[in-house]
Amino acid sequence: MKKKILPLVLTLGMAASLAIPYAGYAASTTDKIDQQLTQLKKQKAEAQQKANDAQNQITKVQTEKDQTTKDMKTLLEQVNEASKKLTLLNEQIDQVSDTLEADAKQLDEAVARVAGRDQILKSRVRLMYMNGFVSYMDVLLSATSFSDFINRVEALKSIVNQDKEILESNKKDKDTVALKKVETEHQLEKVKGLYADADALRDDLQTKEKAKEVKIASLSKQEKVLENISEESDKEITRLAKQEADLQEKKRAASREKSPFTYAGGKLGYPLAVQAPITSDFVNRINPVTGKSENHKGIDLGAPKGTEIRAAENGSVIYASWMNGYGNCVIVNHGNGLWTVYGHIMNDGIYVKVGDVVKRGQKIAGVGSTGQSTGNHLHFEVRMNEVPTDPKPFLR
Repeated sequence: MKKKILPLVLTLGMAASLAIPYAGYAASTTDKIDQQLTQLKKQKAEAQQKANDAQNQITKVQTEKDQTTKDMKTLLEQVNEASKKLTLLNEQIDQVSDTLEADAKQLDEAVARVAGRDQILKSRVRLMYMNGFVSYMDVLLSATSFSDFINRVEALKSIVNQDKEILESNKKDKDTVALKKVETEHQLEKVKGLYADADALRDDLQTKEKAKEVKIASLSKQEKVLENISEESDKEITRLAKQEADLQEKKRAASREKSPFTYAGGKLGYPLAVQAPITSDFVNRINPVTGKSENHKGIDLGAPKGTEIRAAENGSVIYASWMNGYGNCVIVNHGNGLWTVYGHIMNDGIYVKVGDVVKRGQKIAGVGSTGQSTGNHLHFEVRMNEVPTDPKPFLR
């Protein structure tokens, strides 16, 4: 019996002596991995901060750009109003021109009448001068009979009335000429003033319009630079997330923990608690927010705010934060190169954190409309070796 116990003791002793160095090795390895993970988390935080700063700047630039665009619309409306005013002004000028033309004709006629009457009066004066002055009394007293006297009285009355009418008509026409000249000069001055005002208004609006166009172009350029920075930051965050996931896997292996990755192909679980319509497919499309052409990297599933978002497969959370156009976003690593991405999660709607192990069908977030979104929905992506692929075949 003692002979059997001795080999067993020796065997256990050897196993213990081997286990101790391995435990030390495992501890050393995990410590190094923890240090690397700490460094990666710091780099991720810096990259995330850079992305957040860029996104904040983009939002600020877009707000300023939107306001400038609104100002442009206001200016264009003012330009249109100025154009209408110019059109009315031209019509007014045409009317004034017609009036001036009519007034000029009336002036010419009045001047002609005055000249004609002046000629008559001058002829009478000249006749009187040549024949000598004869008074009205002399004419009456030289009558040969009573009837001749009456005729002479009527003739003199007619001459006097004619002279009076000539003088009054001349005075009236002269007054008309003077008045028309004043009115015409006033209208001309008014038109000149309106022309000057309209020209000044048009020049001012054109200057402002050009300045706004330059500003919009500058903001668009600035927006593009910031978008590139934000996109690069997202790529950097994703790269660091992958490194962190790889290190976590190494740490699990060193600690002999069971791997959470079970995906070996086949159908994924539906990512929502309810069936939802596909509102945007895995296609090239025009982004409804930016208006730019893009490759839509996943599918959009329309669902009410707060609808449960569920993990499509067992895995480990490698990202759970804000990411540029995705808004609040979760990325789950399922192993064998498969990732699933869940975007536009509502604020305070991420229920997991980086490093969490999740089960297929587990609630991980709530549907929202954060980031570049026009309404509540889940943006769902499937990535194979980090390359987006059509999710639909994985859900059928």
